[in-house]
Amino acid sequence: MTYHQLLQKGEKLYVDCRSHHCKWLLAHLANYSLQELYANLDIESKVSEEDFYALINVNLQGKPLAYILGYQTFLGRDFIVNPNVFIPRTETQELVENLLYYVDDYFQDVKQIKVLDVATGSGAIAISLALEEAKVFVVASDISSEALKVAKANALNLNCQNIKFVNSNLLASFVNNDDKFDILVCNPPYIGIDEQIENMVKDYEPHLALFATDNGLFFYKLIFKQVKTIMNNKYLLAFEFGYSQKAALEVLVKEYFATSEYEFIKDISGRWRMLFIYNE
Repeated sequence: MTYHQLLQKGEKLYVDCRSHHCKWLLAHLANYSLQELYANLDIESKVSEEDFYALINVNLQGKPLAYILGYQTFLGRDFIVNPNVFIPRTETQELVENLLYYVDDYFQDVKQIKVLDVATGSGAIAISLALEEAKVFVVASDISSEALKVAKANALNLNCQNIKFVNSNLLASFVNNDDKFDILVCNPPYIGIDEQIENMVKDYEPHLALFATDNGLFFYKLIFKQVKTIMNNKYLLAFEFGYSQKAALEVLVKEYFATSEYEFIKDISGRWRMLFIYNE
């Protein structure tokens, strides 16, 4: 049986829109890149049907593709992921892309920009910023020591050197230090405790990185209360948030940053997902 024939059989086992996962699973088992699989579709498969169907079954039972493969592609780079970290999403790529635009415009004349990435998880935001912008130095923090192990492994694999990692509960390790930051970026847990989400997310991804009290606003409030104490006079704050939280967040922004400018930005799907606060 060729890889093409095996792929066709596997796709028939899916009854939903995830049938495209088959090509990734087959490439994974064959130890091919996706491009190599496409180039070898017509040759005899070295992957057993039994192993292929078993892996498909794991996926059908709900385990996310990224956890099966052990990585997630983010802004063109492969990041190690496991159940200790949240799987980086497309929306978060947009947050990083927009933040890089801000860096170019807002800090054009600054020689070195110090960034704090709070709740870094896999390190996708922090490492991407550090690799894309040479004058950035990033401090990446997380409350989870297991998540930081993953982030450090990603930094090593991607040869990211202008970065350091700190085990911290939000801003706790920074509020009493003399170090000041130019940029803070954060994609905090923002799903409300009672909010309904996909089983694939709820059952497999770390709840520490998903859920927050106060209708998902708990961590924003904590950061907003303390963040000015760790920022330089000229600063930029960047956040991802849930698409239904814009109105509530705007109230908080006006309360805590009355003299600062701010901007909400929609994602590619037309939903409000990004908040930027900047202060001269």
